[in-house]
Amino acid sequence: MNKIIIGLLCLCTFTACAQDHQQNAQTLNLLNKITSNTVLLNNHNAVIPLLNLDKQNIASVNLGFNNQSVFDSLLNKYTKITSFSANDYQSAATLNDLEDDLKYFNTVIVSLPSSASNDIRITSFILSLSKNKQVIVSLFGEGKALAAFDALNVPIIWTDQNTPLSAAIIPQIIFGGIGINKKLSANFSAKYIAGSGFETSTIRLKYTLPEDAGVNADNLKEIDEIANEAIKAQATPGVVVLVAKNGKVIFNKAYGNHTYVNGIPEKVSDIFDLASLTKTTATTPTVMRLFEENKLNLDTNIGAYIPKARTLPMNEIKVREVMLHQAGFIPYIPFHNSVTTSDYSRDSSAAYPTKAADNYYIRKNYFKDVMWPKMLTSPIKTRGKYVYSDISMYVMKDIVERLSGVPLNQYVWDNFYKPLGMQTAGFLPRNRFSKDQIVPTEQDTYFRKTLLEGYVHDQGAALVGGVSGHAGLFASANDLAIIYQMLLNKGSYGGQQYFKPQTVDLFTQKQSDVSRRGLGFDRWDPDLTKKYPSELASPQTYGHTGYTGTCVWVDPSRGLVYIFLSNRVHPSVTEKLGNLKIRGRIQDAINKAIDKGL
Repeated sequence: MNKIIIGLLCLCTFTACAQDHQQNAQTLNLLNKITSNTVLLNNHNAVIPLLNLDKQNIASVNLGFNNQSVFDSLLNKYTKITSFSANDYQSAATLNDLEDDLKYFNTVIVSLPSSASNDIRITSFILSLSKNKQVIVSLFGEGKALAAFDALNVPIIWTDQNTPLSAAIIPQIIFGGIGINKKLSANFSAKYIAGSGFETSTIRLKYTLPEDAGVNADNLKEIDEIANEAIKAQATPGVVVLVAKNGKVIFNKAYGNHTYVNGIPEKVSDIFDLASLTKTTATTPTVMRLFEENKLNLDTNIGAYIPKARTLPMNEIKVREVMLHQAGFIPYIPFHNSVTTSDYSRDSSAAYPTKAADNYYIRKNYFKDVMWPKMLTSPIKTRGKYVYSDISMYVMKDIVERLSGVPLNQYVWDNFYKPLGMQTAGFLPRNRFSKDQIVPTEQDTYFRKTLLEGYVHDQGAALVGGVSGHAGLFASANDLAIIYQMLLNKGSYGGQQYFKPQTVDLFTQKQSDVSRRGLGFDRWDPDLTKKYPSELASPQTYGHTGYTGTCVWVDPSRGLVYIFLSNRVHPSVTEKLGNLKIRGRIQDAINKAIDKGL
């Protein structure tokens, strides 16, 4: 039984625990039995699996279920959940106070053991709640308890198991991480008779063990060795690694700490500065959507979209060239080196409104007056050749905001992150999260003169207020897994089609005659001496890396999404992560484990 508990911890909490193939096989056998015996009732309106997460405000209510922490931790993998417990309302004569506190939620997931069905207060509470809210009942234990809910018409998910393992299964059924098809095998009431039950399909990520995707957990232990090597070598204070295979998250683990001195232990839910992953996780998806809507043409010149470019050399450059890094832009302009004392203030004011860090504010219109003119008039020297340039994504941000009429940060939240169920992803994380949840980057001694905690590391992105096309995005590993699984699914996730499959193919496949690049996306390098992004990566592999020590790589040939997050720029920039080839070696450890199988 101890082996089962350890396997459960790996599955449900994703803590840094040892995984063992044999114990995982035992745990998986139990999980599969629970899944195959779980029944969905009253799903006439196809409420399960939940769709349209951007329109849901979801509460999870515990009515005496003793494995609620596992239950809620899995719910929160899919979207933001607010937890309530009836235990906090025991002093009241009824559960009216709890019902009152749920007034702002339109969907309520109730979990209770079968023994609670004998309590008329509880059944009355659920019935009352269901009159004006979407209620989902998760029932754990004896089937005879179903009779207490004959008056209910809301979905009921029933399992005869009241265990931590069953608590990990039901949330995934609710969100479509797991599909079911079991029917009742006996009559439990006049309503819930033998043969009752609804089928559901899988539409989102499943959180499970490596063996569930045909991978031997023992073969993934090399990841631990390489991650710990990076920390020991002080290539980075901490690391989070996530592996999804065939739509199943089979590995998600945190190593090290936020900082080297008195650091907060790393957690898999921590939020990282993604650096250039912004290009493929924010700007490029926006380009893809506008392209699909026929608002943006890849072969139209920049000047058609940006009025100020029309009298300048960049006027004739095509959008396609910008997305391929073949526009001829210089790689980088170190704007922060030109900041004068009159350009910033330690206090905010109408004259200094743009926050670049704690106690560091840039003067009004600095981007418009200084940065944008410099970029627009920068020399075009290498057009037609591959020269990686951040200016390309400043340009694309301006174009997509003109075409959509919406700021980039708002556009990606409304169109992608919120409907996908991504909770942490976004710009300006300090507006939404505490510092403890955000992994710090550099101890900036030359520009902002402070530890950067939740403010973008990239200096140019900081000068424009933290929202840029090339940098500024923050997220957790789980959020990245969701959006890149959507891309691996050819644009489909959670019952919605975000992109046409041909659009995903167009942008992610090789589109350049002079480089390995796709449109916005980086790719596997055919020069095998470079071993990029790793020695065993397939030619189908696409993704991107980030300066702060991040990467995401999708390998369709293996059904793989690989995410590596770190803060290698803390306390100051070091090249050890690259020199030790940490990201590529971990990717190869994953590839070897997948290729070897069970």
